[in-house]
Amino acid sequence: MRSDNAKSGMQQAPARSLLRALGLSDEEMARPLVGIVSSYNEIVPGHMNLDKIVDAVKQGVAMAGGTPIVFPAIAVCDGIAMGHIGMKYSLVTRDLIADSTECMAMAHQFDALVMVPNCDKNVPGLLMAAARLNIPTVFVSGGPMLAGRVKGEKRSLSSMFEAVGAYAAGTMSEEDVREYENKVCPTCGSCSGMYTANSMNCLTEVLGMGLKGNGTIPAVYSERLVLAKHAGMAVMEMLKRNICPRDIMTEAAFRNALTMDMALGCSTNSMLHLPAIAHEAGVELNVDIANEISARTPNLCHLAPAGHTYMEDLDEAGGIYAVMNEISKLGLLDLDCMTVTGKTVGENIRGCVNRDTEVIRPVESPYSETGGIAVLRGNLAPDSCVVKRSAVVPEMLAHEGPARVFDSEEDAISAIKGGKIVAGDVVVIRYEGPKGGPGMREMLNPTSAIAGMGLGASVALITDGRFSGASRGASIGHVCPEAAAGGPIALVEEGDIIAIDINANTINMKVSDEELARRRANWKPRTKEATGYLKRYAQLVTSADKGAVLTGN
Repeated sequence: MRSDNAKSGMQQAPARSLLRALGLSDEEMARPLVGIVSSYNEIVPGHMNLDKIVDAVKQGVAMAGGTPIVFPAIAVCDGIAMGHIGMKYSLVTRDLIADSTECMAMAHQFDALVMVPNCDKNVPGLLMAAARLNIPTVFVSGGPMLAGRVKGEKRSLSSMFEAVGAYAAGTMSEEDVREYENKVCPTCGSCSGMYTANSMNCLTEVLGMGLKGNGTIPAVYSERLVLAKHAGMAVMEMLKRNICPRDIMTEAAFRNALTMDMALGCSTNSMLHLPAIAHEAGVELNVDIANEISARTPNLCHLAPAGHTYMEDLDEAGGIYAVMNEISKLGLLDLDCMTVTGKTVGENIRGCVNRDTEVIRPVESPYSETGGIAVLRGNLAPDSCVVKRSAVVPEMLAHEGPARVFDSEEDAISAIKGGKIVAGDVVVIRYEGPKGGPGMREMLNPTSAIAGMGLGASVALITDGRFSGASRGASIGHVCPEAAAGGPIALVEEGDIIAIDINANTINMKVSDEELARRRANWKPRTKEATGYLKRYAQLVTSADKGAVLTGN
């Protein structure tokens, strides 16, 4: 056992004395030591139930003959961090989580790990750690929140942000906003639409790193505690068979994940996280293949914010395995990939039927013939940018309009809420990329303000920052190169005509090459003062199209 390095032989008697200080018996020390990475905290609603999940995992590990030992991982609530300096500290935690988990696992020589994450950067951070460490590992998330109900209709967090925009537009009363505030987030769990947290928990299941139901069983269902026990048992079986993350997270598994990303209509943040996780697994995942996969993958699900169904509905319809089974009819999945169950993808999804064809469309009648995410290129984004096509209204799939340019999110929000943005405009928010932010903030506040002001079908938003999975509309993010690196987005001027064609995968500003060269000659880099971790992060982070991984990793 790997843990023998820390506990066996006379040389390790001092270490055993410290293990005894923990109350471990000889019998427990003789068993495999299984680290339970707990993301529990009391500030993230998706994490407030993780203590119960962790206890259930511990029971499963112990029942299967292991010794469970808990250690923590941090997590940020993007919703609480949104719209202020706190959002600079969200994406950057992904690397802190991966690094700190690596440190704990290596220092104490755990034989296996069970990761218990739930929210946005916590899931990819721990997947990165799992790929890096490559010891038997199973994931079990805390599960999604149930949808709220306002005036008899299901609602979620994106509805709350849009309500604030509607209030600014004078179309919603303060009393109505308060009702939304009290009702849209009714339980613990990751917010109830196909936002980033749920996207990544579902894709963890697709990758083969989580058991059936990991992405969809609601947080408040007792079934999730049973799932957690089974996760604890599963990691012990993986240990016996020496099945490790890199046996599971292969190039074929990542292609499966991108395929299901398109079918499910996941958050655009998946296009930031999947390449970063793949990088740790030794797999090069170029975002360019996204369009190739999208072109042949139908979009089968329109969960909030793209539609009016929620994670609880997807669970009742059969969950991720049912969607995978549906997509497999087209021969688009590699069914031979290994998973944490010790079985292949094909074995896992066999017999998993679609129980609600309104929630999971059959492949014969999809929401669209192409996938939920599109990668665009052009003279505005030569290295790519990303849009959640499934959440764009048809009339905005092709759009041309004048640029309204802002060098920060705050300035853009002021203009939107001040009524200075009108139908046809293209809002450009720059210097918010991984280096320029620093931290690549999410832009849920401006996108929600645009929707709430009734401009969602007539205004596009482009940024070198990123978008929450709760954003909808023609919200185009991850523009590369970013403005701080001298990308063309830094050269856009007020009134420039920008042409977007999502189906053609193009984005261009109608400015001559000669004029762009003149602007570049006069361009001076803009820097934002950063200290502490943000300063170090800005110095080390790569571009969004590379997954915003840190140099040296």
